[in-house]
Amino acid sequence: MGIKTALLTATLALGISSSAWAADRVVNIYNWSDYIDPTILEEFTKETGIKVVYDTFDSNEILETKLLAGGTGYDVVVPTASFLQRQIAAGVFQKLDKSKLPNLSNTWDVINQRIATYDPGNEYSVDYMWGTTGLGYNVDKMKEITGSDEKPSWDVLFKPEMAAKFKDCGIHILDSASDVMPSALAYLGLNPDSKDPDELAKAGALLESIRPYVRKFHSSEYINALANGDICLALGYSGDILQAKTRAEEAKAGVNLDYAIPAQGAQMWFDVMAIPADAPHVAEAHEFINYMLKPEVAAKATDFVSYANGNKASQAMIDKSVLENPAVYPTPEVLAKLFTVTPYDTKTQRVVTRLWTKVVTGQ
Repeated sequence: MGIKTALLTATLALGISSSAWAADRVVNIYNWSDYIDPTILEEFTKETGIKVVYDTFDSNEILETKLLAGGTGYDVVVPTASFLQRQIAAGVFQKLDKSKLPNLSNTWDVINQRIATYDPGNEYSVDYMWGTTGLGYNVDKMKEITGSDEKPSWDVLFKPEMAAKFKDCGIHILDSASDVMPSALAYLGLNPDSKDPDELAKAGALLESIRPYVRKFHSSEYINALANGDICLALGYSGDILQAKTRAEEAKAGVNLDYAIPAQGAQMWFDVMAIPADAPHVAEAHEFINYMLKPEVAAKATDFVSYANGNKASQAMIDKSVLENPAVYPTPEVLAKLFTVTPYDTKTQRVVTRLWTKVVTGQ
């Protein structure tokens, strides 16, 4: 009889219910909003007896502030890989115990290699989802304004005279400098990973020039705003926009949405699961990550959120409409145009924060 079984038997002998035993095991998760099928969490608890406490955030900056302060109480967090790099350097994560993650064998070497740029040897993190940052738009409004059925390029947002035409039907932009500044740099023909203050200032000036036409900077509200027809253009995350498209189709209110990876290039990003250095429930954290690495679980997660995942074995189980959608799993030609960025050092971060605050506040 194993130790766990013996303990459970002893617990029951004391007249304590098995549900009280289950309550002793918990995993505290901090993930992006609108980013998981809730039934996955329910099934995890059913299978393992581990209760899930699930909180959400809207930006990497919010997560990073908590991690650097320490004592978050979280066991699994989901930073974007470009932030992960400096967070590892700051000592906020612990190395994964790969002996407790047998399902790592299901991961996709192509994605692991890209993430290794930020996390050498993939020692601290496992990919949860990956995607692109591009344009979500109302197909009918786009045709009405541009006169074209073609997928839009960054021109519709970053040319002030074009952005002005979308003002009345509504524009939202992610409230995330690390996602928006690189796109502005790419549009200007500059290195999207530039740390040059003068080049960053040019990107800031470009964003300021379109600021009068932007209704809101927010990192999740654009999903429902697009789906409801409240806005017609958003700079956002690929999967969020595809979720909005699904919601609009289900509502049958005549809102027709699509997603474009602009021809000038777009950012490719990776959201990864990692365990904080001071996580209170390390064993449960590993159990949760290993569960998420099951092919059928990763496939279910991707089908729900419309993001590609780093689990190669899951692809045989992903809904064909998702797997074969180039907005989710881009073609090799489009993949070649996607760029990744590295984290800002402290000095550059101050410059970017100052520029971004000016853009968002319009002052």
